[in-house]
Amino acid sequence: MATRRLPMKQLREILRLKWVQELSHRQTATSLGVSAGVVGSVVARAKEVGLAWERVRELDDVSLEALLYGHRKAAGTERPLPDPSWVHRELRRKGVTLELLHLEYLEEHPDGYRYTAFCDRYRRWLKQRKLSMRQNHKAGDKMFVDYSGDRPEIVDAGTGEVHAVELFVAVLGASNLTFVEATPTQQVKDWIESHVRACEYFGGVSRLVVPDQLKSGVTTACRYEPVAQRTYAEWAAHTGTALLPARGRKPKDKAKVEQGVLGAQRWILARIRNETFFSLGALNERLRELLTEYNDRPMSAYGGVSRRQLFNTLERDTLGPLPARRFEYAEWKTARVNIDYHVAFEKHYYSVPHALAHEQVEVRAGITVVEVYHRGVRVASHARSPLMGRHTTVAEHMPKAHQKHLEWTPSRLVNWANTIGPRCGELVTAILESRPHPEQGYRSCLGLLRLGKAWGTGRLENACARALLGGARSYRHVESILKHGLDAVPPDDAAPDAAPLPSHENVRGPEYYS
Repeated sequence: MATRRLPMKQLREILRLKWVQELSHRQTATSLGVSAGVVGSVVARAKEVGLAWERVRELDDVSLEALLYGHRKAAGTERPLPDPSWVHRELRRKGVTLELLHLEYLEEHPDGYRYTAFCDRYRRWLKQRKLSMRQNHKAGDKMFVDYSGDRPEIVDAGTGEVHAVELFVAVLGASNLTFVEATPTQQVKDWIESHVRACEYFGGVSRLVVPDQLKSGVTTACRYEPVAQRTYAEWAAHTGTALLPARGRKPKDKAKVEQGVLGAQRWILARIRNETFFSLGALNERLRELLTEYNDRPMSAYGGVSRRQLFNTLERDTLGPLPARRFEYAEWKTARVNIDYHVAFEKHYYSVPHALAHEQVEVRAGITVVEVYHRGVRVASHARSPLMGRHTTVAEHMPKAHQKHLEWTPSRLVNWANTIGPRCGELVTAILESRPHPEQGYRSCLGLLRLGKAWGTGRLENACARALLGGARSYRHVESILKHGLDAVPPDDAAPDAAPLPSHENVRGPEYYS
């Protein structure tokens, strides 16, 4: 007889009301909130196995259940139980659902549990696991990143001074495969370069990257709309992933990396606590050795499967490809274009189109290239220069008048002057050599050569000869000679040398001052 199983407390109360209180089926059912059919079934089952109230009072719940409903099936005849760790691993594969896994389970065990019981057993198993395992991370979906609070140390071989360095940790969501490395700081450059090396270690890129809201990754922390740091967002776009910063003070958003950091502290940092390292390279070499052992360790929560085995089985083929070109770190800076159509970066000046003078622009400085953007459009690109106080100028960025000025060179000016005459060429050379920078004499030379158009090349040559004799080194002196007609006076007619001073006691002479 099939009898619905009731709680033992309710079953005992049915028998008490029937046999001690002598109530009818309907009265008993009304009193306990069950149907009259259930009451009849319980009483019939008790009579069938020969129970009386005195016997019911003596039996414990287990014995009473065994008499009324029979013993469980003997070992070997139980329906096969689904392996919850297998279910948990398979759910990390893309497109895999509980319904699909149940169908596969029934193909192997046709007499197995139905779908509801199958799911219930898996969910009960999940409740007994750690909180971090309750998140169902799909293969290739997320990479969690953070820094460890406990930091390794390196020793200065020269001074013996101990320096603490940072420990970067990255963990893949589905397989728990972990990457660790030591970096000098948590600055943006170290932060992003660690991401690059982590992806190269994993051999691919996850769909999302989940960082904490530290300043190197997030410029504006917010629970709902955090703003990613500019270069960090640029790295994500270049790599083909997206940033999903964890909410502040919500460790379960990044529980994977929290466990990864804890594992790195226990199984890697603890192993090197008595070891001394004199360089970051030596420290990272040792960390890589211990990381290999850590990723190959069996995980009891996953049925003894290691992180690397899970990765090879579940996640390796689901990661996106690495970018064809390795990401080059670059700094961003907002600047305003000066009146001379140059912007400053690290005290070097780079030109932009002259029409952008006084406009606000963004400077992107990579290792080898400096780019300037205006409203999201690149307007200039230069080779990065380490020289401070210098200018890097592209001719196309200059106004037309400035471009014409740029076409002149010292040699060209001297050659042009020599076509007028040797004395003109000598004067132009002297003007250029008299200036700290030749460019400072360009205007004077150009003005000098243009005097030939107004006064004639012959007169200009004579004026230059007279200016050389007088030690003149400017355009104004030659122009004055031409205006006053002094170029027509032969150099031999110049004023004779002054007569020597007479000998007198009040005339001291040059020897006095030497």
